[in-house]
Amino acid sequence: MQKILFTIGEVAEMLGENVSLVRFWSDTFSGFIRPVRNAKGNRMFSAGDVETFRQIHYLVRTGLTLEGAARRLRDDRAAVSAELKVLDSLKSVRDQLMEIRMSMSAKTPKGNI
Repeated sequence: MQKILFTIGEVAEMLGENVSLVRFWSDTFSGFIRPVRNAKGNRMFSAGDVETFRQIHYLVRTGLTLEGAARRLRDDRAAVSAELKVLDSLKSVRDQLMEIRMSMSAKTPKGNI
């Protein structure tokens, strides 16, 4: 079963960022991210919001300003999503290759690597 809503702390952990940055992005990209508030008033984010955070994170880490990232999301969000999927696939392949390498070096006697 997939989770429906995520806390700001969970989103921050998924992105590897701190909560204050996620809160700032939530406020800055309010046209794209629409958190709901729980009974305590805490922000809760949907899976779609989390995906938007991932896209923002990707765009900012590639060197875009916040304004540039917002423009890319507005103009060509499908391309950003596709780029992120390709990147995720490449990371998965890299992880699999690293696992294969580790298992092979565990089976290979020292000196024959």
